Amino acid sequence: MDVQITTLGALLGLAVAIILIIKKIHPAYSLILGAVVGGLVGGAGLSGTVDVMISGAKDIMPAILRIVTSGVLAGVLIKTGAAAKIADQIIKTLGEKRALFALALSTMILTAVGVFVDVAVITVAPIALAISKKLGYAPMVILLAMIGGGKAGNIISPNPNTISAAENFGVDLSSLMAANIIPAIVGLIVTVILASMLAKKFKGTKTEVAKDEQDNLELPSFFAAIIGPLVAILLLALRPIAGIAVDPLIALPVGGVIGALAMGKAKNLNEYITFGLSKMMPVAILLIGTGTVAGIIKASTLQVTTIGLLDAMNMPAFLLAPISGILMSAATASTTSGATIASATFGPAIMGVGVSPIAGAAMVHAGATVLDHLPHGSFFHATAGATNMSIGERLKLIPYESLVGLSMTIVSTIMWGIMM
Repeated sequence: MDVQITTLGALLGLAVAIILIIKKIHPAYSLILGAVVGGLVGGAGLSGTVDVMISGAKDIMPAILRIVTSGVLAGVLIKTGAAAKIADQIIKTLGEKRALFALALSTMILTAVGVFVDVAVITVAPIALAISKKLGYAPMVILLAMIGGGKAGNIISPNPNTISAAENFGVDLSSLMAANIIPAIVGLIVTVILASMLAKKFKGTKTEVAKDEQDNLELPSFFAAIIGPLVAILLLALRPIAGIAVDPLIALPVGGVIGALAMGKAKNLNEYITFGLSKMMPVAILLIGTGTVAGIIKASTLQVTTIGLLDAMNMPAFLLAPISGILMSAATASTTSGATIASATFGPAIMGVGVSPIAGAAMVHAGATVLDHLPHGSFFHATAGATNMSIGERLKLIPYESLVGLSMTIVSTIMWGIMM
């Protein structure tokens, strides 16, 4: 395809998409309309714009297919109570003295085994709110612990953002999950430090808490709850360990099915699958819109302009990877869309300056966690609602969340951009 779009057109298209999302227009339509504007202003013409948009959406289809099938595991974890059991067990094991660490770790693990980060926060939130009342933590303290833990888990997870980045850079999903383990651990530590600082600054009120409602629910055993995620992760790990390639399209659903069997819930499997699909479909639709914008940016001179700016500032070319992840996550207020657009559009340019595919994918992916929580995204509002926080209170957390993402990005960049 010989269509070339100007940098101005690509930037204007992104700006239109952001403004429409802020105005509460559906993100998928906002992205598609932004892509149309970007193509037309960028000089592609109507037919050229449509061709580029379709090409961009087509490129993202393999990732969408894997994301749709991952709904089996997510549905089983959520609907059987496995996710709640895993979180509850971690918090009970670590105890009240390590409550903030327990909240961060439980959310990290839930996200790392395949639960969406916003769903992980919502799952842990009832336990977290009970702890906050009992120990006198302000809601923003416990929310930061959960969000930071979720961000740390997200860069080592088989979630849509990781799948998209791995697909666009042509690396194994399991390899990309392993690539950011150290940055994830750093993110967890930074989260606990920042949450502890906030706990001293913002005091809540201690109150007596009634017996946790979850105690009355029929949750599976911890062993049964963890079987499904472990199977999925082991299947994904077969390629680097034994040279046996098991695609996420197979590994994640198999993990979900085996998990349901282990918990004795096989008869409800169709219900879980249907629920999981309902959770994945909005993401799949969003990624189609994301693909259209990615097509516009990929066909534009934005990559060349960005590289030129880095050169003019005497900055190393490998910084294109984390910077693109940060900028695209800010534009979309989404880890998934940010990682997808950055990896799809800047991936070839990043590898073109000598960065290896796994290094580029790791740095882009970490960068996409820095500003994915901005108010024009759904994550901001979903997490505020889960902890009954006002918009004003929720806004105060943005700098702290950004520090968690930035700490992971810095470590990932040092590892993969400087040391490797």
